[in-house]
Amino acid sequence: MDSINEKIFEKVKSMLINLGIDEQEIEADTRLDDLGIDSLDIVDLFSTISGEFDIEISEDDFDFSNFKNVGDIVRYIEDYQIKKDL
Repeated sequence: MDSINEKIFEKVKSMLINLGIDEQEIEADTRLDDLGIDSLDIVDLFSTISGEFDIEISEDDFDFSNFKNVGDIVRYIEDYQIKKDL
């Protein structure tokens, strides 16, 4: 498993739990489709992420295929925060 920011992971995990995902199923390498997340869930999740992390998600980035697993979401947030701080 790639190294990811644990604090961001825990926030994303909490958001997924709020969508009704079982906490025991959520790991960084867990595939989103294995969690049963559909496109409406993704919209809800990224709306929450946008508010929580003060992220403006572009239409290009908002492509479900860009996010295969939970870790991809965490890395996206990390990368955004790094670029924002530059």
